[in-house]
Amino acid sequence: MSLDDHGPLERRRLLGPLLKNVSRSFYLTLSVLPAGLREPVGLAYLLARAADTIADTSLVAPERRLELLLAFRAQVNGPCDEGKIREIEAALTEHQKDSHERALLQSLVPALALLQQLPGADRGEVSAVVTTLTRGMEMDLTTFPLETSGTIVALRNAEELDRYVYLVAGCVGEFWTKIAKAHTPALRDWDVDAMSACGVRFGKALQMTNVLRDCPKDLRLGRCYLPRNMLAAACLSPEALLDPANSAKARPVLVDLLRVAVGHYAEAQAYILAIPRSCCRLRLACLWPVLIGLPTLRLVAENDTWLDPERHVMVPTSYVKRTLALSVPVVCSNTVLKRWIGSWMAALKSAL
Repeated sequence: MSLDDHGPLERRRLLGPLLKNVSRSFYLTLSVLPAGLREPVGLAYLLARAADTIADTSLVAPERRLELLLAFRAQVNGPCDEGKIREIEAALTEHQKDSHERALLQSLVPALALLQQLPGADRGEVSAVVTTLTRGMEMDLTTFPLETSGTIVALRNAEELDRYVYLVAGCVGEFWTKIAKAHTPALRDWDVDAMSACGVRFGKALQMTNVLRDCPKDLRLGRCYLPRNMLAAACLSPEALLDPANSAKARPVLVDLLRVAVGHYAEAQAYILAIPRSCCRLRLACLWPVLIGLPTLRLVAENDTWLDPERHVMVPTSYVKRTLALSVPVVCSNTVLKRWIGSWMAALKSAL
């Protein structure tokens, strides 16, 4: 099947069942977006997930993964070469145990074909954000050791961590802002530069949540996102974090990074409130990650053994369902949203 052979049925498969199977909780956000935003945002997510699968296929040597990731980036920026795409697919598919990940890799040709079919402005924004996201994945592959090496490498300082969270999430805030304004007449008065900067902080908030929640798991893959200079100030090495008994000793580092995250979440709140109240779907799509992220960070802050991989924190499914239901009737009220988000921020601060 060539790049030119993909029609409406394939588009529905890519942005429907396939996207749902690989997007986890983010599919909730995608499903509530206004119709005009779903295709570019959904496709950007699908391509980013494909790149992430390439970068995380641990049975393939990191050097080869990097080569394939860069080849994929070249295809995203076009022109597409079906032969090169098939080469990427062939090199990785056999190593995928997860059927959904395998289906994703086997869908690179139609996904990249759909990218080429987007209107020019949307295509440029999707290509740009996926390119930036792959630079964050490249940073992972070139900074950290092989997952099974038994060694740990830490980021050097807070500036390097900030750069990383921009590459893997903050850049999405810029993309989201530009795409939203292009497809939403009610946002015509938005200052794109100011809102993009706010959106970057929004994306960083969500990624800092992931970094702090997943720290125990990442350490066992040789990846320490907690800056080495901050650990040194607490008289700790990255290797010492493998011992959950050091959770208390490492808490000052955790608290400092939680405070950074709180600052980012304050900007996320400002971003949501800047969305006109008439844009209920867009507000919901932005609100839900915040109402899940802040409670997650509070659980991390309250976990006395936060370095223990056996005590991985996650908000209950019942909370998520209840939050989604309660948010719909109040999403247009700035007063309620300020109180709701503010109460979670206050609860997090009180746990520090």
